[in-house]
Amino acid sequence: MEYQFYEAFMADSLIQEKVGQRIKFYEYPDTDDLKEGPFIVIDPLDPPLPSDYADNQWLTEDYLYQIEVWSLDKTDRNLVARRIQQILWDQFNFGNYGGGVDEWDRDTGIYREARRYRGKAYVDPL
Repeated sequence: MEYQFYEAFMADSLIQEKVGQRIKFYEYPDTDDLKEGPFIVIDPLDPPLPSDYADNQWLTEDYLYQIEVWSLDKTDRNLVARRIQQILWDQFNFGNYGGGVDEWDRDTGIYREARRYRGKAYVDPL
C-alpha cells in the first residue's frame, strides 16, 4: 500500500513542486538534508489486518499509517500535509485516525507534522 501512496504523491503537482523525490519509507531525513526542501516519511504502524469477512474468508485488509512532513518552512509543511490528506481521502478512502504530532524544534528550526491514516483495501485471493 505504501508504494501506491508513493505513486499518488509523485503524480501530484504540488507535492512534486515542494517535495520532489524526497519521500522516504521507515526512515527520517538528516537535519542538513532539509535545506533541499520538505520531506515526506511514510511509516506503517501496523501490519495489514484481515477485515470484512464473507464465506469464512477475509475480503479486505485494514491499514494504519503515519505520514509525516518535515520542513524548515511551516507554510510548505502545512500545504504538503493538507495535500497528502486530500490525496489519501480522494484516491484511497483513507481518513485521519487520531493521534499525530504538530511540533517545531527550536534547536534545528524543523517543523514536523505527523498524521495517522486508517483505511481498508480489498485483497487479491490467494
